[in-house]
Amino acid sequence: MISSVDWREKKYEETFDQEVRGLERRKESDPDCTIEDLEGILKHLYHMDGADWGGRGEVQDITLSATIAAYEHFIAQWKAGRV
Repeated sequence: MISSVDWREKKYEETFDQEVRGLERRKESDPDCTIEDLEGILKHLYHMDGADWGGRGEVQDITLSATIAAYEHFIAQWKAGRV
């Protein structure tokens, strides 16, 4: 039987990996994509994260948290010249 923690971790990891792959594809296929573009999206994601006055639910919270982490990771890697 899968514990409740397992599904949360799996959802986070799946979302993080999916977002990073999507960002890699975007960078490769869109020559106009810049770090500043991604930082603008990240700023919007931070705003969404702080605007949970109505309650998103656990799955959406996990998804948003993993998405933010993926953007932070990808931007840091890009700035370091690793992507």
